[in-house]
Amino acid sequence: MAQHKCIIFTGGGSAGHVTPNIAIINKLREQGWDINYIGSKQGIEQELITKLDISYFPIFTGKLRRYFSWQNFIDPVKILFGIWQAFWLCRRLKPNIIFSKGGFVSFPVVVAGWLQNIPVIVHESDLTPGLANKLSFYFASKICLTFADSVRYFQDKSKIIVTGTPVRENLLHGDANKGLELCGFNHQKKIILVFGGSLGAASINKVIRQALPELTKNYQIAHICGIDKIDADYNYQEYKQFTYLNEEFPHVIAAADIVICRSGANSVYELLALKKPHIFIPLAKNASRGDQIDNALHFTKLGFSQMILEGNLNKDAVIEKVLLLTKNQHVIEEKLNTLNLPNSTKIICELVAGFIMS
Repeated sequence: MAQHKCIIFTGGGSAGHVTPNIAIINKLREQGWDINYIGSKQGIEQELITKLDISYFPIFTGKLRRYFSWQNFIDPVKILFGIWQAFWLCRRLKPNIIFSKGGFVSFPVVVAGWLQNIPVIVHESDLTPGLANKLSFYFASKICLTFADSVRYFQDKSKIIVTGTPVRENLLHGDANKGLELCGFNHQKKIILVFGGSLGAASINKVIRQALPELTKNYQIAHICGIDKIDADYNYQEYKQFTYLNEEFPHVIAAADIVICRSGANSVYELLALKKPHIFIPLAKNASRGDQIDNALHFTKLGFSQMILEGNLNKDAVIEKVLLLTKNQHVIEEKLNTLNLPNSTKIICELVAGFIMS
């Protein structure tokens, strides 16, 4: 009789809390696991997960804030109700294990699992832990970290394993020639890929377009600018705009010589895995908890990255960094090639399997 292998995934609020889960889901599916996902009612995770034909269960969740808001009086009730919903879902689905990628929706699921003695694995992508994960760590059986340097933030090292972040399999097999064809580009000029996250980034869009007269002299620019953010006034032959790329993205990034983007943990890890020279423009602290600045600063100090702080962002800064990166491209590529990143998906899948074998 085949062994029951059931797992609940959770995580959401942004695509960054979902896409690493998808890499693990695809691998566990091949191994015969029964896979379920618990997420929020409004988050992007529902759209991304249901496309995979995975059973999706929405629950209530509330945001945990470090600042005053009237929502702070309402959201604890939502969180408690979310724990109650997740508790009964766990009773019904009978998972062997729960895997949490973070985001505020994950906390009720982690607590519900802990209350029923279900092993919980929590994964932290960023260099510095987010609040939802910090609270979840207490209830976790194992804590997976993307970067070894993050270990210093933990007193209890016994739960920790450095796994890296699972990278989408198709991202590793992009076809540069297909990328050129999608963009209508050629081999005569280097290619810069620009993107600002799943929704685009107005500040990045603005300065890139301001820099086009100078950049298009020597570069071709593929720009993922976000839904409803294409500007038809910029019709340079060397400039191709996209609202969003999904299946085509691996091909376009394969064709790129330089990447300009935010420094969310997934983007950081994917660029390091692909060995792509890059310029990070991290979200400012007034728009985030500062994790993107921490990520970008860390790898800039190590010599793998270039960065422009949001407060210093203008077309001249972008042009200067692009020229510097082009001048030192071979040196940076050699440095990137020294990185020996772990096979994160394999490590995490083996960790998951280990809990039902023990």
